[in-house]
Amino acid sequence: MWTQIDAHISQITGEKFQSQQQRSVGGGCINQGYGVSNGQTTYFVKLNQASQVAMFEAEALGLEEMLLTASIRTPKVICCGVVDNSSYIVLEWLEMGSGNTKSWQQMGCQLAAMHKASSSQGFGWKINNTIGSTPQINTWTADWVEFYVKHRLGYQFQLAKRRGGNFPQQDKLLGAIPELLVHQVQPSLVHGDLWGGNAGCTASGEPVIFDPATYFGDREVDIAMTELFGGFPAAFYNGYNEVFPLDKGYQQRKTLYNLYHILNHFNLFGGGYGSQANRMIDQILRR
Repeated sequence: MWTQIDAHISQITGEKFQSQQQRSVGGGCINQGYGVSNGQTTYFVKLNQASQVAMFEAEALGLEEMLLTASIRTPKVICCGVVDNSSYIVLEWLEMGSGNTKSWQQMGCQLAAMHKASSSQGFGWKINNTIGSTPQINTWTADWVEFYVKHRLGYQFQLAKRRGGNFPQQDKLLGAIPELLVHQVQPSLVHGDLWGGNAGCTASGEPVIFDPATYFGDREVDIAMTELFGGFPAAFYNGYNEVFPLDKGYQQRKTLYNLYHILNHFNLFGGGYGSQANRMIDQILRR
């Protein structure tokens, strides 16, 4: 397998690459990750089953679309494909560090700049992709409320029902969304899965984001998710609001946006995420 991946890297880069080491590194809970080196150059390689190659193809397109905004650093895509029973994506290797206040403020500023990239086609994206390993439907839709009801929460509720989830106030919530999302929303290019595990700083302090679930949506979905699992440093939010201040009412909307990810966690992992989703639904409807 590695011989074929080496050959693909060589073909794309135009430089002979023959790996001498394949070191297992963190690839998240969905993929296997490896640092692959020939002693001089290192690449980051993610592997999954051959049937999942479309997930890597969509990731590559998402990274490239974010890169084209010339706003915030993302790992450069080398190649992706299928070999034997595995699919793979090869990315630029980035040495990560911890960053500092300046780094996180810069990340906020740069993400705000990325969010200014818009689409005349409305909300959605050119292909469907995945959130974790769950399909994410990105059918172009002119209206944000319709998109969020149908292709985000509604779709996750459908999956959850098949899994045996019980959400008694589901219909009431979906019916209330037009009143909950009354702010003016312009389509923004969003990362789509922006928690702490998918953002960081290089060893030199440069902000970087990766593992996207890209689409054009309300930019608040990214900011909300940064708060879901512990939050980013305060400097990040300060930097963001300097460049692209959040609209009034964001604090009330963020729980509705994060419900999408908690439902997805229920669909992926089960457990207590169903109860957490019901608590969030109760909280949203009490407002």
